[in-house]
Amino acid sequence: MAPGLMEAVAPAALPPAPDLDRMRRERTQRVRDAMRRKGIDALILLGNTNVTYATGVVWPLADGGRAGFERPVAVVVADDESPHLFSPIREDDRLRAHLPRDNVHGPAYLDFDEGVRDFVAALRGLIQADAVIAMDEWTHAMQREQTLLFASEPVDGGRVMSSVKLLKTPDEVSCMREGLRITERGMAEVQARIAPGVRQTELTATFLRTIFDAGADANVLDPIWQVMPTRVEDGPWTTTGDLACPLLSTERELEEGDVLWVDAGISYAGFHSDFGRTWIVGREPDARQRRQFERWRSIMSAVLDVTRAGATAGDLTAAAIDAHGGSKPWMPHFYLGHGLGIDSAEMPFVGSDIGEAFDASYVLQAGMVLVLEPIVWEDGFAGYRSEEVLLITDDGWLPMTDYPYDPF
Repeated sequence: MAPGLMEAVAPAALPPAPDLDRMRRERTQRVRDAMRRKGIDALILLGNTNVTYATGVVWPLADGGRAGFERPVAVVVADDESPHLFSPIREDDRLRAHLPRDNVHGPAYLDFDEGVRDFVAALRGLIQADAVIAMDEWTHAMQREQTLLFASEPVDGGRVMSSVKLLKTPDEVSCMREGLRITERGMAEVQARIAPGVRQTELTATFLRTIFDAGADANVLDPIWQVMPTRVEDGPWTTTGDLACPLLSTERELEEGDVLWVDAGISYAGFHSDFGRTWIVGREPDARQRRQFERWRSIMSAVLDVTRAGATAGDLTAAAIDAHGGSKPWMPHFYLGHGLGIDSAEMPFVGSDIGEAFDASYVLQAGMVLVLEPIVWEDGFAGYRSEEVLLITDDGWLPMTDYPYDPF
């Protein structure tokens, strides 16, 4: 078993810089091991982050249309040490330099019947006709042509990928830590610019310039600089009757006293980051706002006290609810916490709408990376929200970031 795959990553074990070749080899082996356990001969992946995980290839992200129409596709064959990549991206050979030449193919346009038929022809040279195949996503054309693709009902490849992405190796943690540092560098530049009269879009420009100068692959979440209303009813209507958050940034000029809920995420070496804080424009927090922060900190402390390998997601939600006086300190359309890795939000989910039974049964494991994001809201006086990223260990957790809570 490779170091760190099933055990906590101790601080001393974290390399100062990730070994990307080793990381790619370990990830490919994880995928192939999971396929063997489930009797899968070939795994077809369309989800962008799943393709990144399985192949180690990181490509420039684009708009949603291109991400779907020209998406790279991965095929992992159980008895092939290297995955196959079908990709239209040709402008940067470094994207695929680590893959054998015979494993790199032209694009697979799976939104079209003809593209599916071409893909099937390519697969005939890679896998047996009676192979057990798993898939993570479908296109309409693939559903129409599924009799060509599959001899029998395909296995859910999404579950396979969720299981292998759960626990992080030391190299993966090192990558994530660097991505978080880049994010925080961008946030420090933005926070220094916060002032009345500055537009939200100007803050976004500052953030994007800083993260790309610092080595980010992509910006995966349009930065949120949301001016929070003092009351829920002063914001947009929602189906839950709760807060409308997050909302996209506009050219709105900030005003003195605005309460900003900040959220952002980037990609570094294919790994996503997450960041959340509350800032106040042009003034120090007043006494009520400081009390909101102290309440948030007491909730976070209560949750962290029970966070460790072997605890359930239900243990964390119970601690948060108890510290909040019996009600949930998170928005109903989100969660108390979520996993982080090759996706901005991945397993484990804590306090999500999957339900309380799931929380009660889901056990945290050493090597998971978890983002906790409770909120405190006082209708009529806005509220406080921040996020903390941590690595689960056998006896507790390790912080992945150290960004301050200024101006609180």
